[in-house]
Amino acid sequence: MSTQDYISHGELEIAESLHKLLAEEICPGTGVEPEHFWSQLEGIVRDFSPRIKNHLAKRDDLQEQIDSWHRANRTFEPGAYKTHLQSIGYLEDEAAPFTVSTSNVDPEIASIAGAQLVVPLDNARFVLNAANARWGSLYDALYGTDAIPETDGATRAGGYNPVRGSRVVAYCREFLDTHFPLTNGSHADATAYRCVDGSLQVSLADSTAALKDAAQFKGYNGNAESPDNILLCKNSLHADLCFNADHPIGKTDSANLCDIILESAITTIMDCEDSVASVDVEDKVMVYRNWLGLMTGKLAHTFEKGGKKIDRKLAPDRSYTSASGDTITLPGRSVLLVRNVGTQLTIDAVKFGGEFVPETLIDAMVTSLCAKHDLLNRGEYRNSRSGSVYIVKPKMHGSDEVALASELFARVEQALSIEPNTLKMGIMDEERRTTVNLKSCINAARNRVVFINTGFLDRTGDDIHTCMEAGPMLPKAEIKQATWLMAYEDNNVDCGLACGLQDHAQIGKGMWAMPDEMAAMLETKIQHLQQGGNTAWVPSPTAATLHATHYFDINVRDRQNELKNRPAASVDDIITIPLLPAGRNLSAEEIQLELDNNCQGILGYVARWVGQGIGCSKVLDINNVALMEDCATLRISSQHIANWLHHGIISEEQVVEAMKRLAIYVDEQNQGDPDYSPMSTDFDASITFQASLDLAIKGRAQPNGYTEFILYDRRQQVKSN
Repeated sequence: MSTQDYISHGELEIAESLHKLLAEEICPGTGVEPEHFWSQLEGIVRDFSPRIKNHLAKRDDLQEQIDSWHRANRTFEPGAYKTHLQSIGYLEDEAAPFTVSTSNVDPEIASIAGAQLVVPLDNARFVLNAANARWGSLYDALYGTDAIPETDGATRAGGYNPVRGSRVVAYCREFLDTHFPLTNGSHADATAYRCVDGSLQVSLADSTAALKDAAQFKGYNGNAESPDNILLCKNSLHADLCFNADHPIGKTDSANLCDIILESAITTIMDCEDSVASVDVEDKVMVYRNWLGLMTGKLAHTFEKGGKKIDRKLAPDRSYTSASGDTITLPGRSVLLVRNVGTQLTIDAVKFGGEFVPETLIDAMVTSLCAKHDLLNRGEYRNSRSGSVYIVKPKMHGSDEVALASELFARVEQALSIEPNTLKMGIMDEERRTTVNLKSCINAARNRVVFINTGFLDRTGDDIHTCMEAGPMLPKAEIKQATWLMAYEDNNVDCGLACGLQDHAQIGKGMWAMPDEMAAMLETKIQHLQQGGNTAWVPSPTAATLHATHYFDINVRDRQNELKNRPAASVDDIITIPLLPAGRNLSAEEIQLELDNNCQGILGYVARWVGQGIGCSKVLDINNVALMEDCATLRISSQHIANWLHHGIISEEQVVEAMKRLAIYVDEQNQGDPDYSPMSTDFDASITFQASLDLAIKGRAQPNGYTEFILYDRRQQVKSN
């Protein structure tokens, strides 16, 4: 833990740095005095801390009952297993039919389908990039990624390549023809665009054309006869056609079109949880300060890129002249949600009765008070024009924990003089007990829920931990094809639609983890829309712009209406355990490859998290493919090794050997990073290596398979050295 001075307030002891942040930066202008804040937090801590402990104890008790059942029933019988889960209260009775009643939800969450970013809130540069990713250049996204093949001279290296540029232009003209078709001809043959009598007129080589759907034309900027921008819209998403005869691209274009700016990351989750390495109040103050800056509109960051100093701040709104001559104003930034930490964590920010307070209680109070600046319209920009605060709650197990979170939100609203049900809840569907009881979980927050989202990595890690005693699990790649996973993904959509989330909330899908593999993303991630997700996570602003094209391709609301008629996913399928079939003997090579993959993934990520305090970054996998990793990656790898260790597929000696061998490999992968601390020079002294080993060897003993307890301890060791 960091060495902190504490200030007493009633029975609370508050870290001086947090106390100062509240008094000097967060409270002014909110109508909430610091003394009142701390008094209210004290009451919340007194009431909720014991209840949180009880919920954590219930998790452990249920786990022990499930473990005992598996140990007593080595011949697995699905029906008896389900009956046992029901008898112990793990599997709840399904809630009676209901419809959520969430109100005052911004359209970006309630009705507009689009890409979603998740970004670590401890990195101001990333935070600003993500907030401003509401709009992105399709030209740049195509030119700078493998979305356009580098064949036949269309390479990316070096300066501007006109061969590649022409392919980008051709791709974008095809995009326009597909989504904004003309009454005759093609956008590829356009020589001019103008606004005539409130309609878009397109000049072609020997004729003129209009949009087949005239309503798609929303406005323009500049001179109507020769506009600088043309604003089009499909599926509630906008495309801004940019014209400039002096631009290097525009001057070579027959219509002087120099770019197409797409509405891209409609929403962004600002993360206090899985993607940050925030282990003490020093880290946490930085996280809270960045969130405050977003809510007041004052966050700014200066950095160097290519030898140039760049100042970054929040983007302004965008204005256009409508077809009728009025002014249209569109948001310039993503609508922001904030993800608080899970209930299992504590931090050295506040003590009560000599014990550190659950971090989630502090998060709820502080992030909500920061957001009150937005509610009071005190900032330069509005985040929620509907007057809501969006808080994502992770790592909740079952409806009782969701109900407790909803009750906590009500207490925070009362404490901070915020209108009831202003604090909206995003429910992460990443724990098995939440998945199998999802309707009841949604019902427990029916006045607040604005988001449910799946997450394969955490969900699989919890599945393995919950079913640890059932037997050895399939290799990870095969788990992705197992019965439970598709049922889990379908169930998230089925429950969301059955509970009326359409037009009230986001039904989300998980992350595309390969930020450099955009061609593959364009090929496959459209499946998330076909599966009924009206948002899905992407790893970068560039990926958001490319993924946005999928939302032009598919009207998700129409797709959801089709899916309402299918049979609901079966809970029997969801609780099917991805076990290695009896009689299947993995070869020594198969076992070693799986172990090596898991060990390398742990080492590569922990080297950043523990060694450098980076909670989310591109990490090279065992095949040197860059993956966007966070704590969920560790959870699945840690639990998979723990499971195979427990069932004798591998030995502890094999794990140690693989860890040491692959630590050398990871050191080589990172040799160009001046901030990297090698592990293989002294395995015993390397805190990073020992943390990685702990995650593998001690994984089975971690509550619910979570990695943060080991990560927090080891990161604090590094910081104290």
